[in-house]
Amino acid sequence: MFGLREKLFSAGREISATARIAPDESGGALMRISGDWLLSERRMPSTRIMREISPEFSHLKFDTSALGKYDSSLVCMLLKCYECCAQNGVDFAMDDLPEGPRELLKLAVAVPEVPATKKDGSKNIIGRLGHGAIRAADSFFKQCEFIGELAIVCAKALRGKARYRMCDLLSIIQSAGPEALPIVALISFLVGLILAFVGAIQLAKYGSQIFVADLVGIAMVREMGAIMVGIVMSGRTGAAFAAELGSMKVNEEISAFRTFGISPMEFLVFPRVLALVLMFPLLTVFADVIGMLGGFVIGAGMFEISYDQYMGRTLSALNLVQISTGFFKSFVFGIIVACVGCRMGMQSENSSAGVGMATTSSVVQSITWIIVADACFAVIFTIFDI
Repeated sequence: MFGLREKLFSAGREISATARIAPDESGGALMRISGDWLLSERRMPSTRIMREISPEFSHLKFDTSALGKYDSSLVCMLLKCYECCAQNGVDFAMDDLPEGPRELLKLAVAVPEVPATKKDGSKNIIGRLGHGAIRAADSFFKQCEFIGELAIVCAKALRGKARYRMCDLLSIIQSAGPEALPIVALISFLVGLILAFVGAIQLAKYGSQIFVADLVGIAMVREMGAIMVGIVMSGRTGAAFAAELGSMKVNEEISAFRTFGISPMEFLVFPRVLALVLMFPLLTVFADVIGMLGGFVIGAGMFEISYDQYMGRTLSALNLVQISTGFFKSFVFGIIVACVGCRMGMQSENSSAGVGMATTSSVVQSITWIIVADACFAVIFTIFDI
């Protein structure tokens, strides 16, 4: 197909580049390359050149004294000749070529092409289930290993023996806390607005519009505040942790830490986990307040509920148990987001594509585990009537 396209492209023009092979006295062959080997010019087809390479030749040398201008077309032709010589057992004298094509050819043949592997879709259902189970088990064991190492570092930090810089911790706190307030405020305000609007429409049918304050307050404190902060921080801070650590791994910075005897878990992971765990409850309280403000906007705008009435109903509906429930959830969600983001970054593949996959996977896994944890909390709180 390549030869056909080459012929069609160059039809109607004179051949400006040729490669002639002739036997020499030593039992090998000499290829005389002449003309301008350019993609825009007509060239001798590569298939015709390779047909002249005989398995009887002991070697193939080159004469490039008549070679003019060249581009990638020359390298492609030489690569095909190299592959043909390799198949026929002919020694390819690469040193006779000009420096530019020679170096490109060496680079092309340095790493063999990775053969394509069959996708899991070609296996039967049992095979796909088995591979999926193996991947899930491997991910679970890696997560347990990461949590175990982090627990050891936390124990060292409690004894004051963990090595990390306080300026790094403060910088991460600044990024994960105050700098996240605008997006958290926007999302929480809209969530409170939506909850109040949907609830008020239904409550208005029974003349109970005032209870929209109860609805928004309880929903934000118990569920929506912590969940929305978790989702926002998964896409903002958790993904940033994965991208930062993944890029450091690609650039061999993490290996350099280990070479100098510095634990990456202490110097890189622990400050990020600590900063996010400290900031999550504070962001959740902030989100709860902003969400209630959004509910008040709907209550005051649609049903003319005064500020005193709204705040009175909100404070009477909430109690310490409900507030502590949301606070505890936010603490757990912070651990989930920090651990997943750091783990995916530390275990990222050494490529730019691997960093992207690690970042995406950290967001997906964080949100998934947050929803799973919240469902577990709902069941537990229901059983204990909390």
